[in-house]
Amino acid sequence: MPEGHGAPASPQAARSAPDRRSSAPAAGLQPHILAPESPLSPESPNPRRGAVRASVPQKLAEALSSQYGLNVFVAGLLLLLAWAVHASGVGKSDLLCFLTALMLLQLLWMLWYVGRSAAHRRLIRPKDTHAGARWLRGSITLFAVITVILGCLKIGYFVGFSDCLSATEGVFPVTHAVHTLVQVYFLWGHAKDVIQSFKTLERFGVIHSVFTNLLLWANSVLNESKHQLNEHKERLITLGFGNITIELDDHTPACNCTPPTLCSAISHGIYYLYPFNIEYQILASTMLYVLWKNVGRQVDGYQHQKIQFKFHRVVAGSALGLSALAATIGVVAVYLIRIGRSKTKSESALTLFYLYATTLLMLMGAAGLLGIRIYRLEEQSLDESKNPARQLDADLLVGTASGSWLLSWGSILAILCAESRPSYTWYNLPYSTLVIVEKYVQNLFIIESTHRAPGKLSEDIRTLRVVTVCNGSHHSGASLASSCLKSAAAGAVAEEAGDTGAGDAAPQGGREPRAGNGKMCLRGGSGKGEQEPVWEGDPGCAGLPRSLRGNARRSVLRNIAAFLFLCNISLWIPPAFGCRPEYDNGLEEIVFGFEPWIAVVNLAMPFSIFYRMHAAASLFEVYCKI
Repeated sequence: MPEGHGAPASPQAARSAPDRRSSAPAAGLQPHILAPESPLSPESPNPRRGAVRASVPQKLAEALSSQYGLNVFVAGLLLLLAWAVHASGVGKSDLLCFLTALMLLQLLWMLWYVGRSAAHRRLIRPKDTHAGARWLRGSITLFAVITVILGCLKIGYFVGFSDCLSATEGVFPVTHAVHTLVQVYFLWGHAKDVIQSFKTLERFGVIHSVFTNLLLWANSVLNESKHQLNEHKERLITLGFGNITIELDDHTPACNCTPPTLCSAISHGIYYLYPFNIEYQILASTMLYVLWKNVGRQVDGYQHQKIQFKFHRVVAGSALGLSALAATIGVVAVYLIRIGRSKTKSESALTLFYLYATTLLMLMGAAGLLGIRIYRLEEQSLDESKNPARQLDADLLVGTASGSWLLSWGSILAILCAESRPSYTWYNLPYSTLVIVEKYVQNLFIIESTHRAPGKLSEDIRTLRVVTVCNGSHHSGASLASSCLKSAAAGAVAEEAGDTGAGDAAPQGGREPRAGNGKMCLRGGSGKGEQEPVWEGDPGCAGLPRSLRGNARRSVLRNIAAFLFLCNISLWIPPAFGCRPEYDNGLEEIVFGFEPWIAVVNLAMPFSIFYRMHAAASLFEVYCKI
């Protein structure tokens, strides 16, 4: 019931004035007058002051829990750094013991939360319908399965080198596998929860889970980066640049593995699965962070439209995207085969990669600009409601894109400042420039798409209802009346059984505008907005123009989203599986120095890789929403 019609403005208002209804029965006749005790009245600040006092403990708990999480994260990062630089007194077993303790503590909290929720399962709990989408939980399940397989390989690696490895290296993968399975179950069942009880305890539990996953992500990133750096140094030694390398920084056990062939296969398989494990940990962190933001939150009654995936009229975008994906696989295979074999082969591999990536980035930038242009042609309001999941997605897009921008600006400066420039390095200039521009454009397209207000689509994108104004001639009055009644009935059926996944929205109130000088014939859409209008055969009827552009715009936007989705998957593959020209170009290492540039690459590359996967996830949501 709207405010001012006899209903309290909020639940607090109802509690603060329990006897208002009985003492003032005529309040419903004065909708624009607030009672003196109303919390909205300026003469009664006590309820407002009580609400402020009630929110103070929540703010304090949020601040305390965030500081606790940051301290855990900083301590873990220092342990990681100490192990990476071979600090005295800090070994790998110390790091793994710390991570195992964090996972066990999170397991205890998750089991307690799941058990308490099961004991109170009959209670109606508020949910954040924007959080934990089904496709997101499906993606994290896929990555979790690969993470469990990675844990099994690590257990096999420990068995092979058990003579010279500590017990913690066997306990850690077992704990991590159990932690992964329980966490996926927890996210499937409780990612949408809005916690309203034990809020202080739950804040600490959730933020502990967030930073535990971030530390596991940092550990995987460090292991994978060390492996990639060792391969890069081996290629430099092969090409005769051994003077700029110090030594191979590997942590291979001192003893021999039996059988050697199997141990070598397991070792290589571990590093091929690390990219999926990295994506799993960061996705889990983001979902848990949204859960932490929702603790104690007051959720409005609005339920957003359910998002459904439908593959329809996206042949062009899908074909171009799959072509880009196939080309990516071919380019990565050629790159990994030729790079480091000789100077000529390395230069040809780099040239091939730059030409391929430049072409793909140009197409992606043009598609993003077209999508933004289509949105500019529409006068449509934006959804400005509070949504932690959507806000986090936008922040992650901009924040992780800065990793690529850092590498691109470093390459541009190296090209401009270098004393001598090999011919293949000139291809790096348009590539680096396009990386900056393309991500800028793509972020604008994704953010605007996700902020489009559902249910308020413009008239040419909604289900089209063709209105025919009839002149009411006598010779065809009966047939026109019959056709009008049939069309109106068909429109009502279409409204009741319309396709919710296509974004249909019937006019509010069930009314249609009436013509001033004639009758109105309504032609109901099919619910998909795809069929062309069928005009009445009577010569006295005049209709809307035939150029109904709503379907075309929606089809173009879907093709753009599908194309960009597949292209982001394509650009995720090369750096995730070892195709990193930032390492192999060589010009940046000469200008900035070997170790400073490698440090920059190792810092920025994880964010660049995550950006592509996160952008792909956001574009999938955009596609389903259009």
